[in-house]
Amino acid sequence: MSEATSNASKRYGLLGRFHDADALIVAIRTLREEGYRELEAFSPYPVEELNEALGVRSRWLTVVTLIASLAVAAGTYWMVWYSAAVDYPFVVGGKPLHSWPPFALIAFVLAILSAVVTAFLGMLCGNRLPRLYHPAFNITMFERASNDAFFLLTNVGTLTHDEIESLRSRLTDLGAEDVQEVPP
Repeated sequence: MSEATSNASKRYGLLGRFHDADALIVAIRTLREEGYRELEAFSPYPVEELNEALGVRSRWLTVVTLIASLAVAAGTYWMVWYSAAVDYPFVVGGKPLHSWPPFALIAFVLAILSAVVTAFLGMLCGNRLPRLYHPAFNITMFERASNDAFFLLTNVGTLTHDEIESLRSRLTDLGAEDVQEVPP
């Protein structure tokens, strides 16, 4: 293993600190146009254009939530119907065995509950939370990520030493105030 490859394997990435969200967005778009795909952005508040700039598409969560809520609604309706009309048929007050209004109400409520739970768990999984450890936590300037600074982390796992140095200077050219190496 060469010296350059050995040093590159000891790095997780390069962390650049930006002054404002606009500079961060421009840097992300520029680096993505140059072929960098493993980018992570950190911001003290939600930035509307950030997901689009990073190329994040979250269409799967709505489909999974819809499927889960429809499956729970159908299962609930079937379970209530089966218990009232087939398993224990008992006529109360002259009502038919299959009285759908109360069955539909229970199915609707549980469908909403399952949609909320599925969306919440899907959001946690999609955002890879809870994240108890991230290599960027080792950098002292990263403490400002929740206060007043914007960070861009570029994974350098497969890059050579010269490519890493080129990326460091490119981040500086794009407006990064400080660029530090992130150990694994």
